Amino acid sequence: MYDQLDLLRTLSAFTGDLVSDYDMEDMLERLAERVTAVLGLAGSGVSLDDDGRLEFVSAVAGPVAQLERLQETLQRGPCVDSCYSGLPVAVGDVREAEDRWGDYAQVALGLGINAVAGIPMTLKGKGIGALNLYATEVREWSAEDVAAAQALADMATAYLANASRLQHQVDLSEQLARALSSRVVVEQAKGVLAEAAGIGVDEAFQRIRAWARNHNTPLHTVATRVVEEGLRP
Repeated sequence: MYDQLDLLRTLSAFTGDLVSDYDMEDMLERLAERVTAVLGLAGSGVSLDDDGRLEFVSAVAGPVAQLERLQETLQRGPCVDSCYSGLPVAVGDVREAEDRWGDYAQVALGLGINAVAGIPMTLKGKGIGALNLYATEVREWSAEDVAAAQALADMATAYLANASRLQHQVDLSEQLARALSSRVVVEQAKGVLAEAAGIGVDEAFQRIRAWARNHNTPLHTVATRVVEEGLRP
């Protein structure tokens, strides 16, 4: 069962940010973090559609990122099914999905992920992405859990649509492409900083994001500086 008060606080914070300047990449990372906390998950991730192909953008926790990348490669899994069906896809026991998703289900089980769910992000009836939920225990996803996750996924969709309206010359497809492109350089920066500082990639990302916030600089700009200019937050 989700934390109702935490959900309300999260929605209030996200709503407030809609009327101010915000960093799209950071917002998607915060979405993954907040849904993980609200629902008590092992982690969560966000993937966006890129011309009919779902691509990983952000994730909370290392094993989850590995699964998101695998889903991107295979184009099989709950996020893919959810995005293109426009419906939530909730599997309480991943063992039941081995025939459906093949290697994705097997790798999930090997990483200790036993329950998954995909929550669609839709705009004007079209799937533009999905929010993925991961739990270590076998879990019967309640209607309340799915509704709470859907509220957060809808909020993320509103952010993407709002960003394209604020920049009249940039349409939604270009906004999605930018988010996907930024993910690549952020992933590179995490690896570069982790190796240089002798730390884990999760800690490296937290340092990059903290530097971006403290210096009021877009996340992808900081990541680019880490990769190309040797910045070490």
